[in-house]
Amino acid sequence: MSSGPSDDFSLLGHESRLPASPEEAKLETFPNKSPDRAYTIDLDCPEFSSLCPVTGQPDTAHMHISYVPAESCLETKALKYYLASFRNQPAFNEEIVNRILDDLVAAARPARMTVVGEFSPRGGISLTASASYPEGE
Repeated sequence: MSSGPSDDFSLLGHESRLPASPEEAKLETFPNKSPDRAYTIDLDCPEFSSLCPVTGQPDTAHMHISYVPAESCLETKALKYYLASFRNQPAFNEEIVNRILDDLVAAARPARMTVVGEFSPRGGISLTASASYPEGE
């Protein structure tokens, strides 16, 4: 029996449950077949959710991730599960955006990355937070 590409991944091609927290989630990568080309990968998660750490009420956001890969690329099913793991995570919006950037940079080691969270209005105020790697990008 031959092994397929999904044999290298713990989530892709396998049925699994959503992680209960970002600490439990596993981000996976695969080799970038064009590491000498500076191309951009854009990922959108329009149904991101987390919890307000003060009220416990759900917060929702449209999360945008844009990066220039170096040696590896993020595997999207693992990313989906990782982002879904925030659904019961109490944290401030700004903290979440920075945490996502830190975790994704640690996993994929991109040349550049930006994470933008456009959070739904609370009390009549919309909040958008963005963080970039390397800093100042």
